[in-house]
Amino acid sequence: MPLPLDRRRSITSYGYTQAKALVYSKYGEPQDVLSLHGHSISAPSGTGVVVRMLVSPINPADVNQIQGVYPAKPEMTITLGTSEPSAVAGNEGVAEVINTGSGVKNLSKGDWVIMKSTGMGTWRTHMAMDESQLLKIDNKDGLTPLQVGTVSVNPCTAYRMLLDSAKWNFLGDEWFIQNGANSGVGRAAIQLGREWGFKSINVIRSRENKEEEQKLRQELLDLGATKVITEDELMSRDIKDQIKEWTHGGREQIKVGLNCVGGKAATALAKFLAPGATMVTYGAMSKQPLILPASLLIFKDITFKGFWVSKWSDKHPTEKKQTVDDVLRLTREGRFKDIPVQECKWGWNTDVGVLKEAVQGTLGGFRPGKGVFVFEEA
Repeated sequence: MPLPLDRRRSITSYGYTQAKALVYSKYGEPQDVLSLHGHSISAPSGTGVVVRMLVSPINPADVNQIQGVYPAKPEMTITLGTSEPSAVAGNEGVAEVINTGSGVKNLSKGDWVIMKSTGMGTWRTHMAMDESQLLKIDNKDGLTPLQVGTVSVNPCTAYRMLLDSAKWNFLGDEWFIQNGANSGVGRAAIQLGREWGFKSINVIRSRENKEEEQKLRQELLDLGATKVITEDELMSRDIKDQIKEWTHGGREQIKVGLNCVGGKAATALAKFLAPGATMVTYGAMSKQPLILPASLLIFKDITFKGFWVSKWSDKHPTEKKQTVDDVLRLTREGRFKDIPVQECKWGWNTDVGVLKEAVQGTLGGFRPGKGVFVFEEA
């Protein structure tokens, strides 16, 4: 039987840990379908471990999953003792190992871990896992839970899209262009591009408040962006000559385009790619289709492809670990900065309304930072 929600978490003499999870049993808006479910976790045996969540981001894909419009849908079960089959929301985060079974070989109490694959349900205070489902953070010294908890989606997306989409010479004379440049992926791409010697043209949405817009431009320039322009500037008559000047008459090629917007702005971006370049689509925030002139395919031989980090992570766990380790190395060395976030503290007595509001708020535009659950130990 699930434990009452008004009891404080405790580990009893029988080894049970009390936990809470944000669950849903039907698809819809988070504020309408999410509920907070209390349950107990027995002491682990064999290769099982019990972990305590430290940080779990609220990604747009998580919300789409709850709405039922995301391609990957978690299995709904009554494993946690819910009255009807339910799934735990959330796909990313970092946790601390608090108990291990006798057969666990590679994890110890106090280790930090991230999920090896998506669909594990990270919006909960504690969870029981098998050791094989987790990736250990080998060196957590100098890192914060926020840095580790947000590494496996946005930074990994930027890292793989940039490195895997072109043959780079790493001589400092190559470019990429991206829209959504102030997003988590965009900021990661700017920093990784700077690290690898790539120049970048970064497109952001225009703001009515020009002071705020200028502040954002400067933020991205400080991260390592070469140029920052607005969507309006991208579609202006003058931009062609400007980009030609930046790339020294086109001698420096724009080899990769990163698109998370779609619509006319994405079409405009594609037109500036060099012959033989690649444009990678990983989102469609405008909810408009990507319309491609035939000339880009016939005469410029541009490759258009998509990237879905969830699918990539599930297929390439070893490469995922290598990518995570490299990003965390840069973070530890001070060469990769945290993304702006809006923290939602999740304590044992936090009201479910506060949690649901944080999730629903992810759908709002022009947010100052990514929403993240930060778990407070009872």
